[in-house]
Amino acid sequence: MGCLFYGSSASPIHIPDRVLAHIKVVIATKLRRGESFTMSWRHPADEPAGRSTIWIQPSIPLRFVFATAEPEMLDNVLLQAYANAANSSSGLTVDLDVQQSPAPQNAGAR
Repeated sequence: MGCLFYGSSASPIHIPDRVLAHIKVVIATKLRRGESFTMSWRHPADEPAGRSTIWIQPSIPLRFVFATAEPEMLDNVLLQAYANAANSSSGLTVDLDVQQSPAPQNAGAR
């Protein structure tokens, strides 16, 4: 399980490494272009019920921490779906209950 540290908060957002790897690419691409967007998720079962949304923009510090030393293989279909969602008016919504299974065979490394 990886962590996304957002802003000055010492409390991380826990995100499976596979999902975090895809989110990192989408966020980095959007921020490199100077684009802001929202990212939302439902709280996992071990947290109080509900959902959260954060505003991603270039002036807010982010740190990605992965539990594994090796980079994840990226699934191009999932990456494109996340990028399209981040470009929409409703923003990127991610599923934190994703299984930690390996990427499909047709996934490309980035």
